[in-house]
Amino acid sequence: MAENVPCQHACPAQTNIPGYIRCIVEQRYGRSYELNRMVNILPGVLGRICSRPCEEKCRHGEADLGQPVNICHLKRAAADLKSPWHRIKENLYTPSDKKVAVIGAGPAGLAAAYELATLGHKVTVYESQERPGGMLMYGIPEFRLPRDIVTLEIDNIIRLGIDLKLGVSIGKDLPLGKLMKTYDAVIAATGCLHSFALSIPGEDLEGVYSGLDFMMRINTGEKPAIGSRVAVIGGGFTAIDCARMAIRLGASKVSVNLRKTEEYMRIDAHEKKEAKFEKIAIYGLVQPVRIMGEKGSVTGITFERTRLKYLAEPPYRVAVPIENSEFTIPIDTVIVAIGQYPVTDYIKPKLKLNGKRIWTAPDTFKTSVKGLYAAGDCITGATDVISAIARGRKAALEVDALFVKHKRKKTMVRIESSEQTDRKRSDDFIPRSQMATLGPRRRLVDITKEVELGYDAIAAEEEAKRCYLCYLKYEIDVNRCIYCFACIDVAPRDCIKMIKDIDIKKDGSYGELVETGEWNNVVAIAIDNKRCIRCGQCLEVCPVQCISVSKVELIEQDMER
Repeated sequence: MAENVPCQHACPAQTNIPGYIRCIVEQRYGRSYELNRMVNILPGVLGRICSRPCEEKCRHGEADLGQPVNICHLKRAAADLKSPWHRIKENLYTPSDKKVAVIGAGPAGLAAAYELATLGHKVTVYESQERPGGMLMYGIPEFRLPRDIVTLEIDNIIRLGIDLKLGVSIGKDLPLGKLMKTYDAVIAATGCLHSFALSIPGEDLEGVYSGLDFMMRINTGEKPAIGSRVAVIGGGFTAIDCARMAIRLGASKVSVNLRKTEEYMRIDAHEKKEAKFEKIAIYGLVQPVRIMGEKGSVTGITFERTRLKYLAEPPYRVAVPIENSEFTIPIDTVIVAIGQYPVTDYIKPKLKLNGKRIWTAPDTFKTSVKGLYAAGDCITGATDVISAIARGRKAALEVDALFVKHKRKKTMVRIESSEQTDRKRSDDFIPRSQMATLGPRRRLVDITKEVELGYDAIAAEEEAKRCYLCYLKYEIDVNRCIYCFACIDVAPRDCIKMIKDIDIKKDGSYGELVETGEWNNVVAIAIDNKRCIRCGQCLEVCPVQCISVSKVELIEQDMER
């Protein structure tokens, strides 16, 4: 499956990417949205802010094939273009007598609550903030993620009968022990709300913010006075969000400063491009050593230069300081966005920790406290929304299996014959559809104005047609093949191989095919689906129709008994 559909394998939620893209070609936007929502409860949100791990593995992005498909933008297109009368569909199970509390209404908590509610359990979500959504509501700027989209998709989750209690801090307003006695299970999905500090002189000066605090202030209505010169420390999504927000708040010179180089930033190329378009400077191989100040306020920051040192083991490259390389620049505001870690002091008895994160038993979501589970960033450290959603769902399924004594959903591979071979070879040469965006001046007028405008139906269809539909698997029936080699002649890529043997693994299963370049040694002709671009040329020229196409999909099967 990983070889056949690399994009789906790379997605933490295992979204059926070829399936939903094909639906866009067919203008079935509602069905495309539902295929997303089966495993990703927030398609409209993720279509805007996903970290795009799927695009890194897209076969269309391989060196000789061009640029990857804009998978993330197509996810948004399905959400934007579906009918306003589209009805959300759920497969609901019989109500049970089990009650579960979820701590935190961020992506992981919402995913866990949704899954448990559909499985028939009574769910209560406790959120310390005044609005649900976690980082979606408080940590991501509105120009990237409109709040009406967040609210709509959260409402579609809560409407299943989930009891949402806002402004309730577990440990402060309600003891965890009381929760544990009231519910059959508790899932902690508290995310990462503590920011790592630089631990350098001057960090307590006025004008120094943590990245998360800076974004939360703005997302709750504040507009901090930041002056004209802002230095952001860190290379993740939060750092870039802070830098882009600083520009919108009136700063004229904003820089993002990295210990390593730009290629090691934990963001995708799309975010780098947007930041540079907004005149944000990215400086590599520097690290802060002190923050300067007068009368309690920031006036400058001192950096020292670094170099990359090679290691034989991960992380392979580390930044080390260069002696006598310090330099100071004048600055008005410093924003430290070097990562976050979870809050755990509300849990008594004290939890076992993995560093600063909550420890869970191997291959499970069980913590060291009986009846308490954990999911999302509080066990992994700050990651991304799609990963948090995937872990929230898995934690919910683990709790459900504990209640009913067996797994009620199982991931399976479904293989069925496919007549879906109408993709044209010319589709391979369609240029990548660019996302329409606001111009540089219009972006700065309103800090809540969404920068990316989305695809219209024409752009969405053109981009969707670029997808190779890698869930289609082409195979040659060796018993019918006459070895005419016509398929090899028309293949636009080296994907149809002459085979002389096959490796047999120790367990007796088939291994890799052994190729040959000598025609007199050929015992079979085989299609390498890792290189196949599903153009259908071989299917058209085969004189004996020995090539078949099957659709291979990863699905969740109901295992109720």
